[in-house]
Amino acid sequence: MSEQKWTVVSPLRPRFRDTDAMGHINNAVYVTYLEVARQDYWRAFKGGDPNYRVVPFILARVEVDFRSEALMHEILELQIRCSFIGGKSFGFEYEIREQSSQRLVVAARSVQVFYDYSSKRSMQVPDDMRRNLEVFEGRSLTRESTS
Repeated sequence: MSEQKWTVVSPLRPRFRDTDAMGHINNAVYVTYLEVARQDYWRAFKGGDPNYRVVPFILARVEVDFRSEALMHEILELQIRCSFIGGKSFGFEYEIREQSSQRLVVAARSVQVFYDYSSKRSMQVPDDMRRNLEVFEGRSLTRESTS
C-alpha cells in the first residue's frame, strides 16, 4: 500500500492509556486509530464540518496487519484513502506509520455499508455520494461487484 497516494494524512500522539504492560501501543487500540482516521477523512470530505450525526454508513469489516511495534513517545501518522465503491458499500485502505522514520506500523482495510438508520437497513450508495467521493479522491472508485 505504501506506493499509493493517501487522500488524508493526520498526525496522532498516542496516550498512556493506549499502551500495554510492555509499553507498546496495544493491538486493540489500532482499530480506534482507524476510526480516528475515518473521522479525519469525513471532516476533510465534508469541508471541515465535524457533524458525525449525518454519517450515512456503518462499519462492516476491518482487517489489520501488524508490521512493527509503536511506543507511546512516538508520533504516528494516520494515512487513509477510499479504495472502492460498490453497490451498497465502499472500502478504505490505511497505513499507520511512525512519523519521523516512516516505519510501517499497521496496514489495514475496512468496508463500510451505506445505511438507512430509520429503516435499519443497508441501502444503495447514493449517486451524489459516489460522485463526490470520486471527485474528492480524484479518480474512479467503481468496482464490478455490487456489494
